[in-house]
Amino acid sequence: MEYFLPIAQVEINILFIFGLSLAVGILSGLFGVGGGFLMTPFLIFLGIPPAYAVPNEASNILGTSVSGSTTHYLKGTLDYKMGLMIVVGGTIGTLLGILTFSYFKDIGKINIVISLAYMYILAILGTLMLIQGVSEIDKARKKIVVRKKLHTHYWIHGLPFRMRFKKSKVYESAFTPIIIGLIVGYIAAIMGVGGAFILVPAMIYIIGMPTKLIPGTSLFVTIFVSAIVTVLHAFNYGTIDLVLVFVLILGSIIGVQFGQKIGEKVDSSEFKTILAVLLLLVGIAIAYDTFIKEDVIVETVVNGTKNLGNIAQFILDYSKDLPVFYGLTSVVLAVVLGIGAAILRNYISKWNKAREAKLKA
Repeated sequence: MEYFLPIAQVEINILFIFGLSLAVGILSGLFGVGGGFLMTPFLIFLGIPPAYAVPNEASNILGTSVSGSTTHYLKGTLDYKMGLMIVVGGTIGTLLGILTFSYFKDIGKINIVISLAYMYILAILGTLMLIQGVSEIDKARKKIVVRKKLHTHYWIHGLPFRMRFKKSKVYESAFTPIIIGLIVGYIAAIMGVGGAFILVPAMIYIIGMPTKLIPGTSLFVTIFVSAIVTVLHAFNYGTIDLVLVFVLILGSIIGVQFGQKIGEKVDSSEFKTILAVLLLLVGIAIAYDTFIKEDVIVETVVNGTKNLGNIAQFILDYSKDLPVFYGLTSVVLAVVLGIGAAILRNYISKWNKAREAKLKA
């Protein structure tokens, strides 16, 4: 099912994009990692320019974050005070990231910057995950139990304006979550990722939050950061495509649910090694795509002109005439799909529990 993206000027197969988003969502739910590191490069490989892939994936992350955060809200596993402090820093970081994005876009280097950022970060993350995965497998086979010190003191803990976070039961400087949020927001604005690869470890090892509060709080932060990124990209560059966003969110939300269910039944420690190898391969593919096939991508974008259908024409006109409202529409779409998925999942979960209770009775 072919569809021409009027914003990016690229023709895509909607069913293939949906299937790809579904697969990435399953991996995300299974391993507990953000899908942005995989989905954005995949969109680039399909011919969507990096400058367009980033904001559309940010909208996708918004939808999945709303879904996950709503689930944690219903469970009461959210620290709003901590989350809002991180959001303050995330907002500042996002604005700085957008300024950086604008600078490189103006000089015509944004595509190469995004590609290089993914190439290096995927290489680093993949290597670290590979080392960790192999180490965990080795320790599991040898039945070695290692006790780790969860909260080591760093210079950041000496910052002033300390405040108490009752939900997380920590006494921390207000600057600590703000600085962490600033870094996350900056990266999200440039790369279109949720930033969980920084946020989650920081919550564990720097802030010292309880493990049960980390996923929900991380998703809560990602909602605001991704929403700001989406609106700013739509307003400044008009690079959001509602049809692409809808397909990405739908596939990701469904995939995450399946991934989480699979993760509850299997030990995913051995699969981490596979994911690490996948990240490394994607990083290598980006390097190849950037330095060898760059001319092909540019040619595809330049030549992407054809008669638009009614939906495509409406999206194109809407994005040009009302960019702010267009960005907000993308946010609302993501939020509605996310909340709807969370409510549906909660309903199905209750129905399954009731059915199991009847069978036992």
